[in-house]
Amino acid sequence: MGIFELAAELGKTLKNDKRLIALEEARKAYENDERVGKLMTEYEVQQKAIQNEVAKAAAERNDELLKMIQARIDAIYDQIVATETYKALEKAQNDVNELMELVNSTITFNITGEQPSSCTHDCSSCGGCH
Repeated sequence: MGIFELAAELGKTLKNDKRLIALEEARKAYENDERVGKLMTEYEVQQKAIQNEVAKAAAERNDELLKMIQARIDAIYDQIVATETYKALEKAQNDVNELMELVNSTITFNITGEQPSSCTHDCSSCGGCH
């Protein structure tokens, strides 16, 4: 079996891993969350409003309005990331990222004979600081 056939087989195996299945379920739940959908719509409207205001000439720009819009954008963002569906999606994505790092480390080990020791700045994949 060639490299690409093995990679395809690995991809198919990974696709059936519980962490990737959980990520897909979390993604669907997030996309179907009505509250998140409404917040995202308002977020996009506010982003467009801030872009329109920033595009104005400096003399026409209303800095107070910009501050108000930015504060609203920040508040909407905070509401989105506080939802259970967002938290579940973030956890599922982190779990998949960790899995992929472990897979890559295993491949690297089998190529070089050495465990990768570079710092990824993600302490969950680390064996300890040097």
